Amino acid sequence: MWRKLICGLAMIAGLSFTASAYGPTGHRVIAELASKHLTPEASAAVKELLGNEFMAEAANWPDEMRSDPDAFWRKESLPYHYINLPDGVTYEDSAKNPAGDALTALEKYSAQVKDTSLSPADRQLALRFIIHIVGDLHQPLHAGRAEDWGGNRIDVVWFEEMSNLHKVWDEDLIDYKGLSFTEWVRFLDPKIGAEEIADWQKAKPIDWVHELIALRGDIYNVGNAIFSYDYVYKHTPLIKSQLSKGGIRLAGYLNALFAKGE
Repeated sequence: MWRKLICGLAMIAGLSFTASAYGPTGHRVIAELASKHLTPEASAAVKELLGNEFMAEAANWPDEMRSDPDAFWRKESLPYHYINLPDGVTYEDSAKNPAGDALTALEKYSAQVKDTSLSPADRQLALRFIIHIVGDLHQPLHAGRAEDWGGNRIDVVWFEEMSNLHKVWDEDLIDYKGLSFTEWVRFLDPKIGAEEIADWQKAKPIDWVHELIALRGDIYNVGNAIFSYDYVYKHTPLIKSQLSKGGIRLAGYLNALFAKGE
């Protein structure tokens, strides 16, 4: 029955879907967790650029702006949320998108946020993108296959409702717990030790991508494409790990970016 349902709704689900990033809750968790691990220098720099806007607010702004009719939001910025590459190919050896990708955008906006000759608005935009992109680079299917749009075209059943593989990892697994982003952070943060923080922050953005590529093989193995309690049980530990790493690494990235003398 579910196979028929998947086939019957595939055209609707597939053709109408626009590629997305980590869902709102995931991005807020990572940003809020990061805010608790900033150095005083980084915290002051973030405050200067965002004003009264919290990092958790800024985290979803690049997704929210996709409805803006400007060509930058409708076309130019879209590749900044992900990396596409085929199975068995490293990022270094893959054919690069000439329009850019999440890694090149992170580098671009890191330079922009430090350029004090730019307007405050341009530097604020850059910081919002950095917060967002680091989150995206901790969702395994943001280093997915181009042909299936990072799992967006792989239809699955999620607790008797239609979904797709990308959405399961963007939103469904996180929101299944029914936790707010502040509850997620309250539960995750005390379990992160000093050794883990030091180890996770040693990794560079290219290392994050290598990790995503290593994870995606199991994630792409969808079996009968009917996901329920067993899927939640199997993959929730990875979701917790990626949210924790994303927050700690975002903090480390901003701490280095805004360090005195840098």
